[in-house]
Amino acid sequence: MKKPSKKTVIGWSEYIDLPDWKIIGLKAKIDTGARTSALHVEDIEKLPGNKVRFHVVLSRKKPRRIAVIAKVVKYARVRSSTGEYKHRYFVKTKLRMGAVEKEIDVSLVSREDMMFRMLIGRKALEKDFVVDVSHRSLTRERGKKAHSEVPKTQKKAS
Repeated sequence: MKKPSKKTVIGWSEYIDLPDWKIIGLKAKIDTGARTSALHVEDIEKLPGNKVRFHVVLSRKKPRRIAVIAKVVKYARVRSSTGEYKHRYFVKTKLRMGAVEKEIDVSLVSREDMMFRMLIGRKALEKDFVVDVSHRSLTRERGKKAHSEVPKTQKKAS
């Protein structure tokens, strides 16, 4: 019999941080039906050295964006929730949800019509989290808007 491990209980949606990119309080949907995680980005540009530049879109209502350059870990065919197959870039970044911080793979995609800017799939959840679908935002107070730790003077330059 397996020894029970201490896992963090999370709700069906959570506010998460992506500290490598200095993004704090991004609203994410927890989706155990999705294998991989997906992040809403715009303006993906392939760069030399197996890197991509893109803008992370923090909000649906206000066009707040953060410019990021990241190394591509794979370029793979992914089936969307509508059943269509498309190729996507995958990058690694650190995810912080509650007290747990771990590196995850994230596919870069347009989620423009979706309510949540990020979807957290089961590969990012495994070993560390248990989902309680009757709750949301169990790891952080609700009501905090997504923002970047980068000072406003630096944001304009990127």
